[in-house]
Formats: sequence, C-alpha cells, structure tokens
Amino acid sequence: MEPITTPRLDLVPLQVEHAEEMAAVLDDPALHTFTGGAPSSPRTLRTRYARLVAGSPDPAVSWLNWVLRLRDAGRLTGTVQATVTGNGRTAEIAWVLGTAWQRRGLASEAATGLVAWLRERGVRTVVAHVRPDHLASAAVARAAGLAPTRESQDGELRWRLDTP
Repeated sequence: MEPITTPRLDLVPLQVEHAEEMAAVLDDPALHTFTGGAPSSPRTLRTRYARLVAGSPDPAVSWLNWVLRLRDAGRLTGTVQATVTGNGRTAEIAWVLGTAWQRRGLASEAATGLVAWLRERGVRTVVAHVRPDHLASAAVARAAGLAPTRESQDGELRWRLDTP
C-alpha cells in the first residue's frame, strides 16, 4: 500500500495510530443513519484498525484502507477502503466522510482517486453498495465512474464499473 494524492487530499494508508483522531471525525450519530450502529470509541477503533492493518486471513483477499487527510487543514476527514479479490481483478469499495467535511466534493474526489489507483494496478471491476435513498453516496459512486445495476444486496443497490 502506498499513499494516493488527489488535488486536495492525501489518502494515507491506515495505521492503528489514526484511531484517536478518526474517532473524533466519525463521532456523529448522523453518519450511521444509513449504515447502522453508533460512533466508535478510540479504543474500539484501535481494535478494529489493528484487524484491518493485519490484513485478511484469506490470502486471496486484500484489505486496503486509507484515511483521508485534507492537505490544507492538515486534518483527517474520513476513510476509503477497497477489498480486492479475483486475482486482483475485482475491488469492492466504500467511503465515509466526517459530517463537518461533507458537501465539498471530498468524498467524490477520494473515491475517484481510489478507483484510478485501483485501475492502474489491474483492477477491472469496481463495485460499491449504496442504499437507494442515500443520494449523496450515489453521487459519489457516479463521480467515481460507477453506474447503478439492477442488483441489490441487503437493501443496498450494487453500483459497478467494468473496464477492459
């Protein structure tokens, strides 16, 4: 894993040490409206991040996770992730942006940068799952080049990008 740079963001590979700052970024119950659950404590995030950093127990699956650093502010603002399978040809992506940084195009910028990075490394199919009523997340998927399909899973619509 390596950092990814976009015009305003540095996507920095996730480290356990990011938990404290990320707990503050994600400490808004409104962020969980579409995903369920509640904000996590720094301790809970440290435990989760340790599992993610350790990597998938399945050698055929790669867990790739970045925190988003808004370069001008020098602050973390959210995360992006990709689970890569199929001999590196398929990636399922997701993103979350702290409430204070939403509506600035940062999630779209991060997701677009992630998709470009994945494609440069041979990923041919990118998938995301978005709740049909989550218009902001649908806009992020669309900006990253994904299109909605007719498939759904657990109440979420499957978005997809296929490249030759």
